[in-house]
Amino acid sequence: MRYSIYILYITLLIFTTGLAQNAPVTFEPGEFGDNWTWTVFENESNPPLEIVANPDPSGINTSTTVAKFTALDLGMPWAGVESMHGADIGTFDLNVSNAIVNIMVYKTKISDIGIKYVTPSGGAQMELKLANTVVNQWELISIDFSSYIGLGETTGLDQIVIFPDFIDREADDVIYFDNISFGASLGVNENELQSIISYPNPVKTVWNLKTEETITQLKIYNLFGQNVRSLQPNSLEISLNMNGLKSGIYLVHIFSEKGIRIIKLLKE
Repeated sequence: MRYSIYILYITLLIFTTGLAQNAPVTFEPGEFGDNWTWTVFENESNPPLEIVANPDPSGINTSTTVAKFTALDLGMPWAGVESMHGADIGTFDLNVSNAIVNIMVYKTKISDIGIKYVTPSGGAQMELKLANTVVNQWELISIDFSSYIGLGETTGLDQIVIFPDFIDREADDVIYFDNISFGASLGVNENELQSIISYPNPVKTVWNLKTEETITQLKIYNLFGQNVRSLQPNSLEISLNMNGLKSGIYLVHIFSEKGIRIIKLLKE
């Protein structure tokens, strides 16, 4: 069982740290996204995607530079931008380890953002869409592609397509997006470790975790795939001071003799 847990953990870590995909896409100088060949489509005159200064670095997104998409009034609702086939994002298969697409958006109105992956021949499953819930501030959007795993046109993927403002427009609109990362489906091995009590969530200072199985190891990752906290408690209960972590969403990997469970934790 320990060997199986180790293999599963290595698999998750590989995808979380972006070795299969070129990620995270931060648009920072010299990092992924900054010098990719982005092509805008179905947006009337198709103004190019711009890499600009962050319009609001005081919120959850403190990045220096971000992507700016100008959605034109006469553009289609599905106007979007796509990376270059055979380069940019790399080549990968959709699986439980990269099924969650996380993207930060800054919008002036509520509208869907859509994501889809494409194969070299142009084949693709339908884009998945999710609307922002706040305006004039950064928000983290997570889109779950788990239902597509194992279907056709989900292997050998080499392109990402983003629809920043999937809506009928009555005027030009500007949408910013940033920090695209790919993470594990939160359903991985849930049956192996069911009895978990996590509180409070969101957490400000002390976070508590209780289980019926001894927690042999606990690792906390941010959405860039960076391991920000590790411990080996060998205990049924943990109380962890979270003051040292920045505000944001984290993925907590909980290991026991029976398996692994991944939960999402929000730090205020």
